[in-house]
Amino acid sequence: MPAHGKHRRPKRRPLTRGLALASTGGAALALPLVATATAHATPRTAPEIAPVEKTVLSAPAKIAESIPAARNSAPVTYTVTRGDSLSMIAHEQSVEGGWKALYRANRAAVGDNPSLIHPGLELTLRGKAATAPKKAKSPARTTSTDRADRSQQRSAAPAAAPAKAAPEKASTQATPVAAKSYTNDLDGWIRESLDVMQTYGIPGSYEGIQRNIMRESSGNPQAINNWDSNAAKGTPSKGLLQVIEPTFLAYHVPGTSMDLYDPVANITAACNYAADRYGSIDNVNGPY
Repeated sequence: MPAHGKHRRPKRRPLTRGLALASTGGAALALPLVATATAHATPRTAPEIAPVEKTVLSAPAKIAESIPAARNSAPVTYTVTRGDSLSMIAHEQSVEGGWKALYRANRAAVGDNPSLIHPGLELTLRGKAATAPKKAKSPARTTSTDRADRSQQRSAAPAAAPAKAAPEKASTQATPVAAKSYTNDLDGWIRESLDVMQTYGIPGSYEGIQRNIMRESSGNPQAINNWDSNAAKGTPSKGLLQVIEPTFLAYHVPGTSMDLYDPVANITAACNYAADRYGSIDNVNGPY
């Protein structure tokens, strides 16, 4: 038997599977070693989130919005005014590539010489290239040699058989107009110039043109002034209406010769200049 006053040592108890004892100042806590209960817990449902409406622009719409409105409204054409040049237009209108690019885009309208632009000509700055305006065909001037050749042809040709009388109804049909011809003299030059001027809406009369020609050159198409202020500057007045070369190039009318001494080209360019500055060649009664 054990002695009195001694405590009996308790027997060790087997550990409970799945529990562990931890001392916390005398109190024992039972902790689960394997938390199997949580594996069977019902998962919590996430709260529903209301869908947010978003407006998604399509790619074409985004591209359209990124283009400045000013560019869409930018002018694509330019109408030439007095004193313009291709280099000045290209600079003022910010044409990419300068005057050379502007000339390439409008060569059909301007022609082979880029310096020959005239008031009223419409140029393309961007987009489709301009096309040359339709020019009225100027009737070919009839020279004395041409008239002699046609006279010989008529004399050598056999006489034509008399035409049969047409029915009365045929009299209402239009008769083709014969090609107009001009004499190779001052009268013919003035009349041909008047026809060209009428095509382009340039005012002037036969009397006004003739009066100024006789005062300026006495009717000599090769006349040249080598003594006045224009001659001193290196641009003498030339031709029937004594036009200097810069004025001739600026007011040259399409369809006429580029030769400053050509009578019809000289008259037409001078009348175009007089119309722009004085309203008409008829209003010129002295040096202009």
